[in-house]
Amino acid sequence: MDGQMTGELHTPEENEIIGTVARFVKERVRPYVQQLEREGKYPQHLVGEMMELGLFGLAVPESYGGLGARIPVLAIILEVLGSGWATLAAYVNSHSTVAYAIATHGTEQQKSRYLPRLATGEHRGALCLSEPGCGSDLQAIKGLAKDAGDHYDLVASKTYVTNGAKATLLLTLVKHPAVAGETKPKISLLIVEKAYPKVSVTSTFEKTAFHLVDTVQIEMDGVAVPKAQLLGPAEGMGFPQLMDSLEIGRVAIAASAVGVAANALSEAKRYASERVAFGVTIDHHQAIQMKLADMATKLVGARLMTMEAASAKERGGRCDMITAMAKTYASDCALEIAHQAVVIHGGAGYIRDYVVERLHREALLYTIGEGTNDINRIVISRRMKGEEEMQYLGLLP
Repeated sequence: MDGQMTGELHTPEENEIIGTVARFVKERVRPYVQQLEREGKYPQHLVGEMMELGLFGLAVPESYGGLGARIPVLAIILEVLGSGWATLAAYVNSHSTVAYAIATHGTEQQKSRYLPRLATGEHRGALCLSEPGCGSDLQAIKGLAKDAGDHYDLVASKTYVTNGAKATLLLTLVKHPAVAGETKPKISLLIVEKAYPKVSVTSTFEKTAFHLVDTVQIEMDGVAVPKAQLLGPAEGMGFPQLMDSLEIGRVAIAASAVGVAANALSEAKRYASERVAFGVTIDHHQAIQMKLADMATKLVGARLMTMEAASAKERGGRCDMITAMAKTYASDCALEIAHQAVVIHGGAGYIRDYVVERLHREALLYTIGEGTNDINRIVISRRMKGEEEMQYLGLLP
């Protein structure tokens, strides 16, 4: 992976970081993934090396000890990680969204307190958004933060929290009690330290894939959260803060999905060049050639759209449409490419000894997480009603 492949121009320092991560994946990750998956042990040694490389500080500004990576560079690094082992990308994704939210919307006190330790990985961030029965309808959350003088009395039940067991900081979406005259209650984000009393992990969910990435339910039963932990200067800003931050999350998910797709295509291409059927390797058969060509085309299209979304986010302004497009298209392509990689492997593709069996299971998650693809399609269709989006798409009025 380099700047020419992505169409991006990078500084020598950025190329060095990308190259270092690529070597880490090639030498320390790819040869051992299948064994690590079979053992089922949390890869602390690799997480430690990721900390040393500064990967938990991708979204933390340099002034607070992070890499301060530009968003296109962040996307490339997550693609590289995803192409080696999507589990490692998952450790960084939501953590980076939390770091971005604090760096962009937090108070100076919050930045100084949390960003340096997020950069080193001493603090690990997780998003506490979804609640049982709410799913993607975040406006329907019931988690409540009542004013209790110098603190909030927080009662919330958050589910499907990625990295929630390992996290130390929980960026939590809450409502405030409705006030007379308000049409609807305010929604805010709180920085909840998991060490606070009455915060507990109550369930761990077993998933189809990503078994070494914990997904948990977290209960906050009357947690006293200091008011200084309110993200930003005032209550009621949580939804715009979250939507801005989730655009980073969509870029990260899209890039990780591209990495999985690249891995699947690499495995399919290699297998097709080795497997002999009817006297020749199967990459001589036109049916296989056409599959590989379609897979390669979708891979490049997904990568280009992801980089366009990353560049649009870096330029500033509203970019929920293009980030939703990138997340949806990249994850759909990853699932299709992984599926075709299994088909090319034939019966072997359904055996756990082969990498593509795992990649097929991993790719499915990307169509569900960070907003299901159907939810993202709704975002896209609604934004298409705007004049700016019409111009972006080159559509006539």
